Amino acid sequence: MFLSRKTRSNKTRKFWLTLMSLFFLMGIIGPLIGHIVPNLAEAQGPHALIITIGGTINPVKERFISRAIDKAVEDQATLLILELDTPGGLLSSTREIVEELLESPVPVVVFVSPKGARAGSAGTFITAAAHFAVMAPGTNIGAATPIASTGQDLDETLANKVENDAAALIRSIAQERGRNEDALEETVREASSFSANEAVALNVVDFIAEDIDDLLAQLHGQSVETISGDQTMDTRNLAQRRLNKNLLENFLEFISDPNISFLLFTIGGLGLVIELFNPGLIAPGVVGIICLLLAFLAFGNLPVNWAGVIFIGVAIGLAVLETQVAGWGVLGVGSIVCFIIGGVVLFGETTPTMPSIHVSRWLIGGIAGGLALTLYYVVRIIYQSRKQGDGPLRPSLVGMSGTVTGELSPRGIVQVGSETWTAVSGDGNVIGVGEPVRVSKVEGLIVTVSRQDEEEK
Repeated sequence: MFLSRKTRSNKTRKFWLTLMSLFFLMGIIGPLIGHIVPNLAEAQGPHALIITIGGTINPVKERFISRAIDKAVEDQATLLILELDTPGGLLSSTREIVEELLESPVPVVVFVSPKGARAGSAGTFITAAAHFAVMAPGTNIGAATPIASTGQDLDETLANKVENDAAALIRSIAQERGRNEDALEETVREASSFSANEAVALNVVDFIAEDIDDLLAQLHGQSVETISGDQTMDTRNLAQRRLNKNLLENFLEFISDPNISFLLFTIGGLGLVIELFNPGLIAPGVVGIICLLLAFLAFGNLPVNWAGVIFIGVAIGLAVLETQVAGWGVLGVGSIVCFIIGGVVLFGETTPTMPSIHVSRWLIGGIAGGLALTLYYVVRIIYQSRKQGDGPLRPSLVGMSGTVTGELSPRGIVQVGSETWTAVSGDGNVIGVGEPVRVSKVEGLIVTVSRQDEEEK
């Protein structure tokens, strides 16, 4: 069986489109993988390795801190300094960071800075777990009372459960580091917050430093116990080296923004739907899959309420059904309602150390409004199409000639007059791009066609 020249041309075009897509993905993923593999560093002299941790504590921050500890060990750094400014974060990531700090063979200093910074909620646990806890003037620490990720108080039973768990964790940290157990527990049970001076007076932190140089000067000569043994800090004229997030970590941090992850999930779902109902377009399917994968990757760094994911999925499904069946707007309204509910509750799981996190109400409203206008336009076209003639037929279109612009296998795209239509091959056979066809039936926005040469026989 021989393929026609047009069919071969269409398959060749698809092959090259797929190949270019693969090269494009390799161009993006290749550099990211390159940043995952640690560079072989030359032997370093005595130095302080410094990293900056800002924003919400999540798995990306946890992996960055873990990498920094490994780097400090590998380069035989004298100590690791974490400059911290956070409102809180995920409890799971907080526990991982606490464990890494308690087990670090390299002395770790958590420095709450710059002036005006805070070690709120999860940051309190991280600061208390350091070998040395230091604060800059004008900073504060505390307010670690468990709340829902929406910022609301928990119900009494659940609040007691997570509060007791968080209090036990911070007491164990205080015991390990010789800090004030009662004061740190108070940050959990009573949401207490302390200024830098108060924290030093209560033995919540060790001392106040104006900057890194002042911190190193005050550390000189102090003793510290690590899992590798007792050490006396020699920080006089110590070199300072900074370690920044790599490309992959910055990228993951970007997509982990709740608004970005929400957009990725929405665009991904719509892209797959467009591809399913218009096979052969390729681009919407590729974009949809990539966006969905990125969205779920981002969800792993956020307190996702999976009920919200289901609501958004149902909303996309209802929107599709509205264009395929005679719902007359009911399914469309249901789609908008589900979409808004899904966006509002998407990030609503309970976590004891997470600050308030949610998708922008303006973003939800804007996308919902755009979806509503699009559905209204599509449903109106379908309604007008179904009003013409008897039954589902549209006499003005039936019998017209067209050209296949997206291979029908058996569903694809055809150009009829000046309009582009989703089409189905009447006999189920494949019709290649460029072949002439004739419309035999119209159902909503889907036309049934057949080859012109078959009709002429």
